[in-house]
Amino acid sequence: MPHVQLNQRELADLEMIATGAMSPLEGFMTEADYRSVVDSMRLANGLVWSIPVVLSAKTEEQRKLEPGTEVALLDEAGRALAVMQVEDRYQVDHDYEAQMVLRTMDDEHPGVQYLKSVSSVYLGGEIHLIRHPEHRDFVRYRLEPKETRVLFAARGWNRIAAFQTRNPIHRAHEYLQKCALEVTDGLLIHPLVGETKADDIPADVRMRCYEELIEKYYPGDRVVLSVFPAAMRYAGPREAIFHALVRRNYGCTHFIVGRDHAGVGDYYGTYDAHAIFGEFDPEEIRITPLFFDHAFYCKRCGNMASTKTCPHGKDDHVFLSGTKVRQMLAEGELPPAQFTRPEVAEILAKSARRGAPA
Repeated sequence: MPHVQLNQRELADLEMIATGAMSPLEGFMTEADYRSVVDSMRLANGLVWSIPVVLSAKTEEQRKLEPGTEVALLDEAGRALAVMQVEDRYQVDHDYEAQMVLRTMDDEHPGVQYLKSVSSVYLGGEIHLIRHPEHRDFVRYRLEPKETRVLFAARGWNRIAAFQTRNPIHRAHEYLQKCALEVTDGLLIHPLVGETKADDIPADVRMRCYEELIEKYYPGDRVVLSVFPAAMRYAGPREAIFHALVRRNYGCTHFIVGRDHAGVGDYYGTYDAHAIFGEFDPEEIRITPLFFDHAFYCKRCGNMASTKTCPHGKDDHVFLSGTKVRQMLAEGELPPAQFTRPEVAEILAKSARRGAPA
């Protein structure tokens, strides 16, 4: 049988398709769905979907596969994970995809870099899973959508807020989450552990931070920690819609959207990820976004606040950029407690001393 070896993003997508996290997708996108998503943020049948989920041909032989051919989908070790019947083989314009989905063709954008690294020939078709991808990390935190739904029901939760993160939770994030807890029954902290850019903090370091925070600063019976296997696209507003739709499949009713959600660099406006939800009828999204402005510790207020609640100027606000935090940690200096909990700062400092990105 012909085969295609999947890269890390495609492996993550395969797993999420197979578990129902990407419902209604049942395979990698055919040309009709791909072009409709790129152009209108909808599948060919009209359902809202904002991010292409595609499989790239890797060899000249794969670029010539005819519709109707069955192909094995392999992991990076060569193990067969699924079989796909090729329904479509099609050529795409990566520059156009980048401009529409990522809103830039700048080579410095990690999403553009990814597109330039893969073939412009895509293969589409429904998948049939043989075995799940193997994971040896975070095993007890890998809850599939059917499992989180059962867990929420067992706890009697009807209103569940999800929080997407690829960074350690600092005080501003904690503030958003606890505001959401005030109006819901429970919180799903759902850190992304798929492929990220090289200078993002490693997933194992982030997970230790989450565990420490939940144990000491959160009501344990109202919080669930589970990993999100997706790869980051860094697609800003479009990825915010994708993150919301997927969390609906996990059983969540609300989704926290902060400043520059899923952004990178200066490619997106601070609140573009809020505005994009206005392009859809709430009944189409079927998950309630919780929009939060820029949050920080205000020295004059003496507490966490946001631009919506604090009247004081920036000189009174404690907020550090990621670059500044990395610099402080590299120099052996801990970020202030107003920015991040001391326990988290210590975990990050230990990671920095070992030479891991922080």
